[in-house]
Order: sequence, then structure tokens, then C-alpha cells
Amino acid sequence: MELVLATNNKNKVKEMKAMLGKYFPDILSMGEAGLQIEIEETGSTFAENAYIKACAVCEKTGKPALADDSGLRVDFLCGEPGIYSARYAGVEQNDAKNIEKLLEKMKGVPQEARTADFTTTLCLCFPDGRVLYTEGNTSGRILTEKRGENGFGYDPVFFSFDLQKSFAEATESEKNAVSHRGRALQKMVSLLEE
Repeated sequence: MELVLATNNKNKVKEMKAMLGKYFPDILSMGEAGLQIEIEETGSTFAENAYIKACAVCEKTGKPALADDSGLRVDFLCGEPGIYSARYAGVEQNDAKNIEKLLEKMKGVPQEARTADFTTTLCLCFPDGRVLYTEGNTSGRILTEKRGENGFGYDPVFFSFDLQKSFAEATESEKNAVSHRGRALQKMVSLLEE
């Protein structure tokens, strides 16, 4: 059975293929499935945005579709950037600019007040109307500068309490074992096995 991922983000596709390949021999990104659509994320929660994306892709392809909505929530910033993590720096956003804005807002904040967590909500929609949700979280703190060369997004400034290093300093398997997306995918695997 084919599974279409409601993303073209190469890093997310790689992580999801690594964990779900056993259950879906053919896992396609939106581009690989021939979908060239922009899906507007109008939800106010991770779960709503994940559902909007998965449902749209499932309807367009007639195949099971998996979407995630993920974000970084910084306690000192009252949960920012949250659902706006990918577009935190505005129209011209990219990973570097999003990190730059975050570090600027956190300037002078003491280490003990820099706590944060990553959250992922996954939504898997099936053509027959079934919908599965899982959520994963991981805790850490925001560093004062980038560390490491791996990963993507906020990984260089997210110090993982589990790993005792930044996500960008971790290997792919280390990160997947404790990351928010990895934990949500592990829960989704459990649901699929049931």
C-alpha cells in the first residue's frame, strides 16, 4: 500500500521513511505523488494543521496520507514560536533567519529560564474515512549560539535533555530515538500494529 506524506520537506520525508518503511513499502512525498499544491495551514493547533494537510492529500490522491505539524515552544516566550515555528521570521523566513529571530528574543535570558520543548502531532487519513492521531514531545533548552552541523530547523540551538547535546550534534539515529517526530512516529507504528 502506498502512503503519501503531506510534505516536500526532504528531511521530514527521510525521517518518516526510515520509521514507516516496514508498514508502507512505497512512501512518497507530495512531489513524488505528482501533487503540486500549496495547503494553507489555517488551524490554531498542531492537530488541526496536521489534519488539514493529511485530509487534503488523501482526498487528492485517494491514498492514505500522513501529515505532521511540529513546532518549538519556548517557555520564556509563552510558547512562541509554536504553530508558527517554520515561518517565525515572516515572509522571508528560512532556518537561519528563524534561529536569528529566536536568539535575538532570548538575548540575556539566563540558562535556567531557557527551557523549551518540541512537539509533533501526526495525522494519518485513510480513504475510507479512518483518521489516526499521535503526538510526541521532547524537552530541552535554547542555547545561546548554534552547535553542530546535523539536522534542520532549530536543531542547532535546541539542547536535548535526553541526549545532553544539541540535536544538530546528534547522529540521525540518536535524534530519531528521542525526538518529538520520532516519538510520534513510534506511537503511530504501535497504532498500525494494533
